Amino acid sequence: MTLRSSTIFAAIALCCAGPSGAQLGGLPGALPAIPGVGSLPGTADGQLGKLLGRPLSEVSNTLRLARLERIETVLRDNRATVERDRDGAPARRGVVLLIDPDPAMLVIVNSWGFRADPVQPIEGLDLAVSQVTIPDGMSLARAQKLIAKKLPGAVVSSDQIFFQSGAAGTSGAAGGRGSSGPVQTPIGLIDGAPAQPVSGVKGFAKGAPFASNHGSAVAALAYAAGARKIYVADVYGTDPAGGNALAIAQGMGWLLGRGAKVISLSLTGPRSPLLERAVASAQARGVIIVAAVGNDGPAAPPSYPASYNGVLAITGVDKRNRPLIEAGRAAHLDYAAPGADMSALDRIGQLVPVRGTSFAAPLVAVRVAAALERGVAPRGVIGALDAEAVQIARRRPDPLSGRGLLCGSCR
Repeated sequence: MTLRSSTIFAAIALCCAGPSGAQLGGLPGALPAIPGVGSLPGTADGQLGKLLGRPLSEVSNTLRLARLERIETVLRDNRATVERDRDGAPARRGVVLLIDPDPAMLVIVNSWGFRADPVQPIEGLDLAVSQVTIPDGMSLARAQKLIAKKLPGAVVSSDQIFFQSGAAGTSGAAGGRGSSGPVQTPIGLIDGAPAQPVSGVKGFAKGAPFASNHGSAVAALAYAAGARKIYVADVYGTDPAGGNALAIAQGMGWLLGRGAKVISLSLTGPRSPLLERAVASAQARGVIIVAAVGNDGPAAPPSYPASYNGVLAITGVDKRNRPLIEAGRAAHLDYAAPGADMSALDRIGQLVPVRGTSFAAPLVAVRVAAALERGVAPRGVIGALDAEAVQIARRRPDPLSGRGLLCGSCR
């Protein structure tokens, strides 16, 4: 990184007060992404503050409705590129994925009027995919059911869309101490592209790499926490169907090829056969995966990839170390980190308030990288993190904060 980029990133340690309506992803000239990417509809624009102090049942219901509204908005505004899959989740329109298929399967699928692309390996992972284009007039859900029924041995999936897990904060706060020192172990971020210089960036969506507010904030926070070798896979670009499972898997493989030892994902979505295999393949190579639990509230379905086995599931806390009321959930919860009452750099270099579990995940990723840099083996990372985690609840582990707070001084 250049001296100029170091100066820019160092500014992230400062925090500023800002209006509650300032929303990452909603500034002039911001990325024209699908609704919900980098925001929390129904709660971000001033409404989140109204939920503070409300009964948990009311908060949960509001967030549940916001999640459903987000999905409906995505489907309504992007009919040409997004549709529901057989499980009702938003996915890339007109495309079914066959994962690690037998070549003979492609011949059979083509005979039904589909168009199966040749099997393509995913760089860096023990994984291959064929994209199958659905005939005109056939829904994605019907195509999935048809192929799965006629090819019972095939792994069939839609290309589900994943949403970034960040929203605006309701206030700023005084800065913390930052990290304990620079960390040279490479980390990977799967997000939108940052505006600031990083060690490497590659796009995996239409229009990518394209500097986004969310990606800029996440990368800046990682730098402020100590990371000095940051690689970013932009899976959003300017694509309404960006953030899909295939792009994430491809980005993950590219990051492995760049030497990333830790990969942080500040995004959430449904269970995906493709992403599950991609995560397992990366883990088999000794890579630690860190993921945010999302901002859909405690009544939301378990979020992925945070819920996959071995993934470090991260939630966020405010300046008083209280778990964020909007924090989602996963099948397990590992750690908490600052996720509110702080600011980060947007795509035009301004400090803006940020809030969400998105911004906790990269802080934990840097602590993982620091442990690896000290010589801790991947299998020993949990023990190393436990040793530095601060207990903020009466019990440990705690269902709302996991095994404790990491990087508390990074706010």
